[in-house]
Amino acid sequence: MRASPAVRAALVSVPVSVLAWGALTACAADEEGLRYATDYAHHEPLGVVGHPTSDSLRITQKLIWRLADGEPEELESLAADGDDAKGEAERTAENWIQAFEKGAGGKVTAEFYDEGSVRQLVVVYFHDTAQTKVFLVRLTGRTGEGGWRVHMREPDPREASAVPEWVPKTPGGLGSKTPR
Repeated sequence: MRASPAVRAALVSVPVSVLAWGALTACAADEEGLRYATDYAHHEPLGVVGHPTSDSLRITQKLIWRLADGEPEELESLAADGDDAKGEAERTAENWIQAFEKGAGGKVTAEFYDEGSVRQLVVVYFHDTAQTKVFLVRLTGRTGEGGWRVHMREPDPREASAVPEWVPKTPGGLGSKTPR
């Protein structure tokens, strides 16, 4: 028994559409992988202290790279907060770049505090400029579907460059544990 032309066409179109979808998905993944590899190759290696997750490390690397590149829109795209905080995230990105762009282009160490399954406090040490920056990375969305993002609500330039008193002068000073 032979299949009708309509059935044969349907049988051919299904695998073709599945292959096309797979190719598009692979291209998007390859594009992100290529961007990551390019960024990694064009920036100083990030020193790491503490226990980041692969995702908290990746978002922190992206943050440092966007700071070093002086790209406010790219930096802002890493923000955790929704549209209601867009203006704050925009000003924060500009403030952070103004304060830390030079330091982010040199030797940098990120210390990851406490356990990081849903959020993690990160202290970044910019060695060439002797600056320190503290920020929070966290999963977004109700169940984490929004991926890892950076809390960016420091529209005041003084707040953006302030360092809490508890932060040690050198990485590892508190054993990567937040003082309680």
